[in-house]
Parts: sequence; structure tokens; C-alpha cells
Amino acid sequence: MNLEQFNKYLAGAVKVGASDIHFKTGMPAAFRVKSQLLPTTGPKITPTDTEEICKHIIRDAEVLRNLKALQDYDTSYVLAGIARFRVNIFRQKGFLALVLRSIPDEVPSFEELLLPPQVEDLANYEQGLVLITGATGTGKSSTLASLIGHINENRACHIITIEDPIEFVHLDKKSSVSQREVGADTADFNRALRAALRQDPDVILVGEMRDLETIDIALKASETGHMVFSTVHTPDVSKTIGRLIGVFPPEEQAMVRIRLAENLKGIMSQRLVPRSDDGGMIVATELMKMNGSVEDAIRNPDLTATIKDIMERGREQYGTMSFDQSLTDLYKGGLISLQVAKRFSSNPSDFERALHFE
Repeated sequence: MNLEQFNKYLAGAVKVGASDIHFKTGMPAAFRVKSQLLPTTGPKITPTDTEEICKHIIRDAEVLRNLKALQDYDTSYVLAGIARFRVNIFRQKGFLALVLRSIPDEVPSFEELLLPPQVEDLANYEQGLVLITGATGTGKSSTLASLIGHINENRACHIITIEDPIEFVHLDKKSSVSQREVGADTADFNRALRAALRQDPDVILVGEMRDLETIDIALKASETGHMVFSTVHTPDVSKTIGRLIGVFPPEEQAMVRIRLAENLKGIMSQRLVPRSDDGGMIVATELMKMNGSVEDAIRNPDLTATIKDIMERGREQYGTMSFDQSLTDLYKGGLISLQVAKRFSSNPSDFERALHFE
């Protein structure tokens, strides 16, 4: 597959609103449109096709020299004037395959992502740690981009992003934005995060909290007066807190609870749920913002399980919410069906019972 043919596939995918493009040996290229993976009418992809696509995409000469041994690889690709793509190359059944995620040229706003208005509060903190969590493909990167975009438009500061790979490109507006890509600009997250502390940052975005060292350095950055944003692959707020604490040795966990209670500013967890109007997807959110009750619940392991109740009770005063409250809003707004709301709720029976009592 030559470069012109490859780019034509990508341009066609963007035109029909595909979020992902799949190239797999023995099958036609496929586009994910409104959550469904649909084959194109093109010819079946051959092993030669996937190898040629990799040669169009991979910029690292050493990786290209060892393409026959490549098992998995992350990078990005730019189709000028159309879109950027986050690329994962992997090997299946001995052959190379690729999945490309389309990243729009424009940084999305909170309104475009249909995020709750309270999310703006997360962008207005000047020190601490904010986490966006959820499963793969739930829009965490887009939400992070909207937060950074808001800061870029409203604050005169230095923003450093550390990503694998760079997804949304942020042009300098009111802020100066330095974007570093793992592999191209730095060896790994941990080295880049340690270096960022010497680069006069106000805001640091870490693409993902992957291990103990990254979490520890991010906490240290928030403790020393920086604003840190990152993601965690956890399904809700309570499990996120449990994950952050659980990666540390047992003898350190009490201190980690104190550090989180003192520096964590907010967590927003996301789930993509099917819309009832156009067959697309919409985000349901669980939002926690730090207050005295949440701080006590983080410090005391016997109270951590009460965080969901604290979020629900604090909706009016703090703008927090549970997934069930978010799903109720979407259902009452006519955006999702009752069946979908129940399916994605934390407890379908409790959800329906609470709905009748509102």
C-alpha cells in the first residue's frame, strides 16, 4: 500500500466520523463509526500492506531496521490539514496489524464534549493533583486536552505535557505549552517528569499514571506547588484511590493516604454510554472534588467506601456527583434510555428505586 492509498483511507475515515481505523492482514480495512466496527469495501489487507504502512508511519530508524522483530509499538501520525492519529502497531498471528485513533486538529471545549459545567473547576486549581479515569476509549485524552486548552486560553503560565504519543497539539495562546513525546523527546515518563520539575512549570500533564515511581513523582510535584493532571485506568473514584494507595508497599500506605488527602484536588471518572437519539455515544461522569469529608475518608481506610455517598450528598454544595446521578440527568434529558441508564449504573435496582423517589 503506497502512501497515497494509505492517506486516502485515513481521509475517508475522518470524513465519515470514524474514531478508529483498523488494518489487519486478511481483512479489509475497518472503521469504527458510532461504536460499531464496520469493514470498508476495499481489498483485503496483505502482510505487505501492513509492513508498508509501518514504514510510512515509524520515524525511528532503529525500530524500522528491526521491523521483522517488532511486537508492539506506539507512535503518532499526522495527515496535514486533516487530523492527527495515535497509532498502535502490534503483531497478531505472526503478522503486523495497526489501529489508528483519530485526533481532531482542534482542541475540544468542555461544551463540545458535553461535559458537566463543574469540570471547569478542575481547570482552575493552581496547585495539586487532578485525575481523569475510566476504561480505554472513554475519552480521557479528550477531557485532559480540554482542561489544558482552558488553562492555555485563560492563564499566563508554563504548561508541560508528557505523552506517549502526543495526541492533541496545543498552540501557545495565553500560556507557553511545551509538549514532550516519550520515545522522540524523552526516554520515559519518569525521566521526563523528574526533568519537568527543573523546567519552571506551572502545570504538568502526565499522559498516564502507570507505576509506583510515576505516581510518587507526580505527588511530589503537586506537593511542591505545581498543578498536575493525569489519567488512571480505573472505573470509578473509589477504585482510583484504592489503586493509587495499593501500588505502594504496605508500610508506606498510611503516609500515601495523608499525601493524597493533602494534595488531591479532584477525580473525574468517565463511561461512554449509547445515546438514544443518534446512535452515538455520550459521556457519563462521576465527579469528586476535595472537601473535609472526602479528606477524612481518604485518610481513614474504614471510611474510603463512603466516598460515593459523600459525592451524592455534596452535589448542591460542591458540584460533585456519582455515576447514578449523572445517568439520571442524561435519562431525564432524553439523551439515553432507561435501559441504558440501568445497564451502566452502579446498582440497577438501587438506581431505579432512587429514580422513583426523586
